This record gives sequence, C-alpha cells and structure tokens, in this order.
Amino acid sequence: MTKPPVKLSVPLEPLLPRLELDDDGLAILAGAQDAVTGIDRLVAAGRLSDATRLAAHALPKREAVWWACMCARSVPDPKLKPRDLEALTAAELWVRKPEEPTRRAAMVTAEKTGFGSPEAWAAVGAFWSGGSMSPEGQPVVPPPDHLTGVAISGAIVLAAVRVKPQLADTRFTKFLIAAKDIAAGGAGRLQVEEA
Repeated sequence: MTKPPVKLSVPLEPLLPRLELDDDGLAILAGAQDAVTGIDRLVAAGRLSDATRLAAHALPKREAVWWACMCARSVPDPKLKPRDLEALTAAELWVRKPEEPTRRAAMVTAEKTGFGSPEAWAAVGAFWSGGSMSPEGQPVVPPPDHLTGVAISGAIVLAAVRVKPQLADTRFTKFLIAAKDIAAGGAGRLQVEEA
C-alpha cells in the first residue's frame, strides 16, 4: 500500500498567491482544501508546470530542495559544468546537514554558476530556506517565506526542459511522482535518463 503524501497535505489557500494562476487555473482549484488535491486537479487538467510549481511551494523547504536535486540528477546534461555539479553537491549537503555554514556555502557555489542550471537553483533554494540573506556580520535580512518555492520551481522547470525539451511533460509527470514520494517520507529518487 502506498503511503499518503502527508507533507503535501497542507492548506492550499495560503499558497494560491504564490502560483500566479490565470482564471482557468484558479477555477480548477476552486474548492480544493489542500495542496495534494490541487496538484491532482492541475495534473488532470494537463497543467503540469502549474502542478510542479504548487508542489515546490507546498513541500517543506528541505524536502523541496531535495526534490530539485533528484530532478536535476535524473536529467543529465553532458555539457554540465563542474561548478554546477558543485552547486548540486552543496544543495544536497545542506539537505543532509541543514545548518548555517552549509546554507551559506550553497549560495557561494550557486553564485559561481551564472544561475542557468537546475543545480544552481537547488542551491539557491537551500540558501533562501532561512537565516539571513545579508552577508555575515551585517544586519539580519530574512528571506521571504516563498523564495525557496520560487527557486525550486525554477530548478524543476529547467530540469524538465534540459537537453530534450520535447520530454518536458513526461518529466513533469515523473517529477510529481517523486514529489509525492518525498512527501510520504520516501527518497524521491528517479531513474537517470540516458545522456
């Protein structure tokens, strides 16, 4: 029996402004009480990108960053630069050890990438998860709560369209299965595509 995706069973209404949906998207979600129901409705309507954006904002921050890492790893890019891989490693390290030094290190590695890869945005998501966005020793400037979801949404979309953009819908579908697995306490690992 499959475990329910408990970590996606959060109230939907507070997340709606973060999704920037059009009227049709809002109509699809009308009456839905939780994020997992909203995700299922968006998938049924063929709005896979919107469903992944909702999942990115609904998952707890640590799980969302892990999800982005799993999605990035599942779509290898033969032209991936070592600094992007370093950002991915930093994001994964933060997930395993969510402390201030690993959070800041994730952003340091992301800044070296040019912000063009899902790996970079996974690392940015880790940095935006809490703490302060200002340099160490400066007044604390906490990141707005929605920023991790924004970074993870970007990471997921970049992974979905990487190398073979025509596979985006297939990838979004697999990515959402992984998100639900993570929300149920699983690892969300995805089969790696052939390069």
